[in-house]
Parts: sequence; C-alpha cells; structure tokens
Amino acid sequence: MPIYKAPVEDTLFILNEVLGIERYHNLPGFADATPDMLSAIVGEAAKLSEEVLFPINLSGDQEGCERHEDGSVTVPKGFRQAYERYREGGWLGLAAPEEFGGQGLPYTLHTAVGEFMSSANMSLMMYPGLTQGAIAAILAHGSDEQKRTYLPKLVEGRWTGTMNLTEPHCGTDLGLLRTKAVPNGDGSYRISGQKIFISAGEHDMSENIIHLVLARIEGAPEGVKGISLFIVPKFKLNRNGDPGERNGVSCGAIEHKMGIHGNATCVMNYDEATGYLLGTENKGLNAMFVMMNEARLGVGMQGLSIAEVAYQNAAEYARERLQGRSLSGAKAPDKKADPIIVHPDIRRTLMTIKAFNEAGRAFTLWTALKSDIAHRSENEAERQAADDILGLMTPILKGVMTDKGFEHAVMAQQVFGGHGYIEEHGMSQHVRDARISMIYEGANGIQALDLVGRKLAMNGGRAVMAMFKEIGDFCEDNRNDERLSGHTRALKKGLNDLQAATMWFMQNAMAKPDNAGAGSTDYMHLFGLVVLGYMWAKIAKTAEEKLSAGETANADFLRNKLITARFFMERIMPETALRKARIETGADTMMALDAAAF
Repeated sequence: MPIYKAPVEDTLFILNEVLGIERYHNLPGFADATPDMLSAIVGEAAKLSEEVLFPINLSGDQEGCERHEDGSVTVPKGFRQAYERYREGGWLGLAAPEEFGGQGLPYTLHTAVGEFMSSANMSLMMYPGLTQGAIAAILAHGSDEQKRTYLPKLVEGRWTGTMNLTEPHCGTDLGLLRTKAVPNGDGSYRISGQKIFISAGEHDMSENIIHLVLARIEGAPEGVKGISLFIVPKFKLNRNGDPGERNGVSCGAIEHKMGIHGNATCVMNYDEATGYLLGTENKGLNAMFVMMNEARLGVGMQGLSIAEVAYQNAAEYARERLQGRSLSGAKAPDKKADPIIVHPDIRRTLMTIKAFNEAGRAFTLWTALKSDIAHRSENEAERQAADDILGLMTPILKGVMTDKGFEHAVMAQQVFGGHGYIEEHGMSQHVRDARISMIYEGANGIQALDLVGRKLAMNGGRAVMAMFKEIGDFCEDNRNDERLSGHTRALKKGLNDLQAATMWFMQNAMAKPDNAGAGSTDYMHLFGLVVLGYMWAKIAKTAEEKLSAGETANADFLRNKLITARFFMERIMPETALRKARIETGADTMMALDAAAF
C-alpha cells in the first residue's frame, strides 16, 4: 500500500535557516510566525495530511465523483468528512486577512503546508485551492459590499469558489469566448453560455459555490478587450446574505479524465443565471489573472507535491525489493539478493528526484516569500523588487516544477518495475494526477512563451537583470570559500549559459519571432535549472555554516544536504549547456516542413 510522511524537518530547515523567515518580522502577519509557532502549525498540517487526507487518496481515485440526474454531484466517500476537518481547522484562512475571518499569517506558511496536503490528496485539495483563487480575485477587485458578502464565508470554507474560463471552442485564446452577459437594469446581469473543464464546479461539500465567470457584455468589443468577470453564485443570496433559491447554473456532465478522479471537473451550463460584475466592465482578464497567478503558483507546488510522494514510495520500495547483486559485491550476503537500492541506476533515479524535490521546495517557498513581500511590505522599492521577481518566476515555477513533477513521478514508477504498473501500489495514480498540472492554468508551452515573449522585456528587462545580479553577486561573494567552490563554479557556468541564451534571443528573436517560440521551452527549463542551482548553493552555504559552528544534533541531515547539492551540481546542472545549444539552433529546421508533411 502507498505511504506518505510529510517532510516536516526539511520544510522547517528551509523556512528558518535558509530563508531566515524571522528576518521579515516587520511584515504584517510575520511577527506571529516564530520558530515555535511554525513548528506547531507545520506539525499539525503533517498530522492532518498523513492521518486524514492521505488514507482516502487511493480510494478517492478509484471511486471518483458521481453526477446524478438532477445535476448534483457527490464526492468520493470520506471527502466530505476530511474537508470538514480541514475547514474546522481554519486551514483555508491561514493567510487570509483577519478582517474577513482569516488568520493573516504568511502566504509562505500557507504554501509550506499546502505541499503536504497536495501530496496527501491532490484531488481533494483542489476544492479549497480554487477557493483561494476566488478569495484573491475578490480581495483585489471586489467592491466593499462584495467583499463583505462573499469573503467571510469563502475564508471560513462554508462556501467554495471556482474559475470559469474555458469553453468548448476556446481555451488559451480567450478572445474567442461566447458566454454573454445581458444587463438586467438593476446592476445584475443574465449570464448564458457553457464552460468546460471547471474544477470543483459542482459538489456536496459546501453550502454554496461562488463561480467567477468570464463573459462578454452585449455590445462589448470583440476579442480580449471586451471580456468582463462576473460573480455567479450557485444559490442566489437572500436578504440576510444566506443561500436562497437555485440560480440558473448547473453541471451538465463530469469530464472523464486521466487522473484527479476525486475532483469534480465539470461542464457548467449557464442559462440566464444571475451574475454580478466583479471589477471594471471589459477588464475581466485583469481580475481573472489575479486568480490565475495565484493558481499557477499553487499548481507549481502540486508538481513538487506529487514528485515528493512518488519519491517516498519509490525509495521505500527500493530499500525492500530484493533483485540481483551489487556490482561491487554482495551487500546483503545473508539474503538471496541485495535490495535494489544498491544498484547505481536506481540511485541515479532516486537522487535525481530527491535533488529536484529539495531544491524545488526551497524555490517554491522562496517565491512565496516574494509574494508576501510584494503584498505586505510598506517599502515601495522593496514591494516593487519582490513583485518583479514574482512575475518573472511564476511561469518558471509553474512550467518547470510541473514538467519535472510528472517526469519524476514516471521515474519513481519505473523503480517498481512491473509492480509500478499495478494499481494497488498507487504509482499509476501519481503519474496520472501529475499529468494535469502540465496542462491546466495555462499549458506549459504557454508559460514558456509568456516568459520569453513578455516577462523578459517587461519594464526594460528590470526583473531578469535583477535576478542575474542576485545570483551573480552570490557567486562572487562566495568565490573564495573553498567549501562552496564546486557549487559556485557550477552555478556561475549555468548563469553564463542563461545570460548567453538571453542575449541570443535579443539578437535573433526580434526580427524572427519564431526563434523565440522555438527556444522558449528550453529557455524556461534553462532558467529553472539556474534557479534550482541557486537554491542548492544557498542550502549548501547554510549547511556548511551550521556544521562549521559545531552543529551536532542535525549533523547527518546537514551532511546529506551537502551530498545532494553536489549531486545536483555535478549531474544535473550541466544540462544548461544542452538547453543553450538547442536555443541557438533557432527555428529554421523546426519550421521547415510543410504542415502536410506531419
């Protein structure tokens, strides 16, 4: 049977030692995030994840959601009770503003515990995950009345939220959407149309579902300039603000999916449903992208979370499965064979995933901290600098973490051999669940185009130049530290490759945009490798400093960090040269064939 143990020690090490979260106690909500408080909250999240969420993950996948003739949907057995435990614990409002019932704690902490919960049960955690996005959008663009009406119940988790973008003919190109909004004359609108792929679109775990729906008001301009965003509740609210009569919105079907079976991914039909404008007319994408960016960070974290649970199961299996003898001589002579963890290729697989997960955890939490600074700092320059990096990192985090999350779930499955292909071991579910993270909230090819086509040049390249400087300064500041020389040399080589690829785009993509498109995915992964290498260099520096200071209680933990950091720099970081070489080939051969030749 599958196993999962939340990586509490590693998470606290990143928060307290590598990121030094105590240094940010000047930010609202951070003063309460003391080491003891962090330990207590992270520990409780681990307990909920291991004891409540994870035990129903496999059964939820096998059972799935069920749509009934009246359009209602029931979630798998145990999901309602587990969600209620999650809701009662106040987890949904951990980082939400106190004025709306939240606890106001750092988003960084919310991200840390979110990894545990997504590892334990990704399908279930998508329900509150979509609600988090709705909260963010209403906070940023809602009127005072809308905030008072919707946020307390969403933060409490009594109501849940969705985001409705995609239509049968319209995915990434939202300018093609057909859902229409007709003014009622009283400030409300009649919303009509169909949306597909709507995660958590209908279920029986909350009293109301607050749909955020993109639609075009009658007479609005064509294309993306005529799109507005609307709040469309499943149940209309009565005078007391409580759910009343049913609105004109229904689930037409549940999508038959490869994975995330425990989440109700719905076809949603809007039949003159009553909706209310959120934000400014014809500026719906501005409001929706608040939700999208929140979701993209969460999806990047999902890539990490699936890679982590898949890795844990593969490592456990490798320690127990007996097959063959070690190339250097028997390691278990009292047994008929050695455990497969003695074999170098199994070690390669496990070390590759381990090195990604531990750096990826630091990358995810480091990015979440940038979000906290951008939203909470009173220093305008500090806010701007953090927001620049956050915008630059969002497509990289989403694209790289989910591409690698899926790849590493497959690698972990491979450790099991034929048993990995058998459902009761649970590895198939991790592979199937991980696959969607590369697609939704903007497919990873779109993330790469966003990075190369928009983010690099934004504000005159201010964000990318700041990132280059930060990594370059780290290498220079630590250049003479012999303990870190291997890490800084490898990181500087990767940074040089990244800077050269960036310059190549500047020289070759303006006149020929296909060059940017052809190299965008390689560039995204090249950038991701450098950032992950930067995380490993910071982790190694922290570990070396603590060992040099005489740390003994966690000495083995710290030495293992140094070994894993060295593995990343020696075995994974050199891939930057390959990515750079691919980018510099341009688009000629990629675009040469006639479409009919494919």
